[in-house]
Amino acid sequence: MNVFGVTGWKNSGKTGLMERLVAEITARGFTVSTLKHAHHSFDVDHAGKDSYRHREAGASQVILSSRNRWALMTELRGGDEPALGELLSKLDPVDLVLVEGYKREGHDKIEAHRAETGEPLIAPNDPTIIAVASDSAPDAAVPVMDLNDTKAIADLILARVGL
Repeated sequence: MNVFGVTGWKNSGKTGLMERLVAEITARGFTVSTLKHAHHSFDVDHAGKDSYRHREAGASQVILSSRNRWALMTELRGGDEPALGELLSKLDPVDLVLVEGYKREGHDKIEAHRAETGEPLIAPNDPTIIAVASDSAPDAAVPVMDLNDTKAIADLILARVGL
């Protein structure tokens, strides 16, 4: 399975870029899945719903299923967060998995960068970043692309993973 990442600081445009890349790459006929890392606690269902009540009661895993979709929720209950490789192994085969976040992992990445955040580039200290997608023209040793040029960014990713 081909894996490629989108990384960057908070509010750098990662999620918007991910959304545009999924739309662009699937429009070209490729299958895409995504995996996003969250640095905070999150919940995919809501208090009072049956699946939430099952988890709160102590279930380790809960599957919620309908004719439109299904979701598997796993409670870690104090256990270690699974490694990226373990999570990737749980996905069905696709042409490309786009990973948002996971700055410290070894897969190739593009860095999303917005000048207004005031954050420095990650790329100078991270050899896994092969390009920067920015709304400005930062000085970088890797190619710098327009953050909004989704087609060109998709071209770069697909070429890099051999699709």
